[in-house]
Amino acid sequence: MGRFDAGERAWIERLASLRNIVRQDLIGRQLAEHVTAGMRVLDVGCGQGTQAIRLARRGCFVLGVDPSREMLQRLSMDAQDADVTVESRLGTLEDLSRVVGERTFDLVCAHGLLMYLPDTRSALELLAARVTVGGMLSVTFRNATALAFRPAMRGYWKAALDAMDAQSYVNELGVQASAHSLDDVRGILASLGFAERAWYGVRIFSDPLPPDQAAPPEPELQLLLDVEYQASRRDPYRYLGSQIHLISERLVE
Repeated sequence: MGRFDAGERAWIERLASLRNIVRQDLIGRQLAEHVTAGMRVLDVGCGQGTQAIRLARRGCFVLGVDPSREMLQRLSMDAQDADVTVESRLGTLEDLSRVVGERTFDLVCAHGLLMYLPDTRSALELLAARVTVGGMLSVTFRNATALAFRPAMRGYWKAALDAMDAQSYVNELGVQASAHSLDDVRGILASLGFAERAWYGVRIFSDPLPPDQAAPPEPELQLLLDVEYQASRRDPYRYLGSQIHLISERLVE
C-alpha cells in the first residue's frame, strides 16, 4: 500500500494519542453527514478499522481492505467487541480486482492513503472505478497549502520556510509522504465524472501538539473535539487543516 509500511509500528503505538483521536473523530462526524443505513461501503487502507466499525454501527455493510495482517486482526477484535460485522480482506489498492472482483459500492473510503502512493491520478482512478453511479468517494490527504502551519506553530521557523512551497515532507511516523492541494484533487475527480459534495479540514488547532500527546480527561476532551469539528466546517479555519477530507459523488459511468 505504498510507503506506509515503514511507519506502521509507530502508528500502532500512537493509536490512543490525542492527535489520532481528533483525526478519527472528525472524519467520523464528517462522514455521518452523508451516510445512511444500508449503504455498501469499501474502506481501502482501512488499517485498524476505526471508521469501518463506526460505519457498521450506522447500519452500513462494510468491507475493509488492508495489506497488514496485524491491522486486520485488530479490526476483527474491535468489531467483535463493538458487536458489529465488518468483512475484511488482505490486499492493496492495486489488486482490488483480485480482492473484491467486479463489486461496486455506495461509498468508497481512502483515508490517509494518497500521501503514501506514487501516482495520485492512478490511485484515484482505481478508487473511482469502485464507486457506483450516484455513490460517493471519501478521501483524505495531506494539505499542501498548510504544510508550514505545524512547524511554524512549534517555532521551527526554518522548517516552516522550507514547507511553504513543498509538495512532500517527512511525516511524524518518519516516512516520506506527499501533500496535495484541494484544487488538484478536485480537478482529477472532476475529470473522472465526480462532483464535490463537501470538503472539510481535519485537525487544526491540535495539530501542533506532540504526536504522542495523551488525550485530556472529559469534559475537556469533548470540548476540544467540538471546537475542532466546528472549525473543520468553517472558513477560514478549515484551510489550515493538516489534512483535507473531500467527499465527492459519481455522476457518470
